[in-house]
Amino acid sequence: MNKNTKIYVAGHRGLVGSAIVRHLKKAGFSNFVLRTHAELDLTQQTAVSAFFQSEKPDYVVIAAAKVGGIYANNTYPADFIYQNLMIECNVIHAAFQRQVLGLLFLGSSCIYPKFAEQPMREASLLTGELESTNEPYAIAKIAGLKLCESYNRQHGTDFRSFMPTNLYGPNDNFHPQNSHVIPALLRRFHEAKVNGVDSVTVWGTGNAKREFLHVNDLADACVFVMQLDKATYQAQTQPMLSHLNVGTGQEVTIRELAETIKQVTGFQGELRFDSNKPDGTPHKLLDVSKLNALGWRAKIGLLDGLRETYRWFVAVDS
Repeated sequence: MNKNTKIYVAGHRGLVGSAIVRHLKKAGFSNFVLRTHAELDLTQQTAVSAFFQSEKPDYVVIAAAKVGGIYANNTYPADFIYQNLMIECNVIHAAFQRQVLGLLFLGSSCIYPKFAEQPMREASLLTGELESTNEPYAIAKIAGLKLCESYNRQHGTDFRSFMPTNLYGPNDNFHPQNSHVIPALLRRFHEAKVNGVDSVTVWGTGNAKREFLHVNDLADACVFVMQLDKATYQAQTQPMLSHLNVGTGQEVTIRELAETIKQVTGFQGELRFDSNKPDGTPHKLLDVSKLNALGWRAKIGLLDGLRETYRWFVAVDS
């Protein structure tokens, strides 16, 4: 990629897309083509095809997706599988038709089996049953990375896939019900502090373990991998396992996370856990040795990342 490469970032206003645009600009790239959902509905094939025909991007990043936590996934399973399948099918096929130089597809660590051996290697894909609470979303993301692989195998394209661990950071979705665990807890603890509530209840036992990656680290990794030559990238992948994990290689329990967020927000009340609510997958730790071997490692610690994210939320919410 040279600095004049025309880059289309799908989902540029979201958590991941906005961070990728920031880091690409920091790296010296300036030729972007961007569209909001109102301007371009990625679930509409005709509209996507016309957009690619008109704009002719050189490189594509698919950060657009319908995302959410356990509640949202359980409540809107049809929306999650349909919208994500349509987005990736339309964008990946249009990128192939326009013969783009490269494409990066962003998936999720939920593609791996519920009881996959920890830490989860790329080779764990399709070796067991998925976690039921986010299966529709996971199926869609598996289909996306397999689309990339299939175009690479049949047509020689350079379509790459990243499977990040749980993400957080500025521009996250802080909706009270439809957000992921970190923004949900940051909001809940903050509002409890502001309103003088004496306790905060967290779903599950608190024993489930999760790995969390600051979105700025993910964006840094994306820019790093986008600039690797094809041979270097393929040296750490296989034709039918062409994706790479992205994470910190470290995990914490939900209890530890909640206690840290309580500290960051300054909430002084009691922390409770509702064991009648689901924990989700027991463990979700990624093996990131392949990405590390290419020369990239996460840099932002969880405490520092939570502090930064909380400052951003308070500034936006005020």
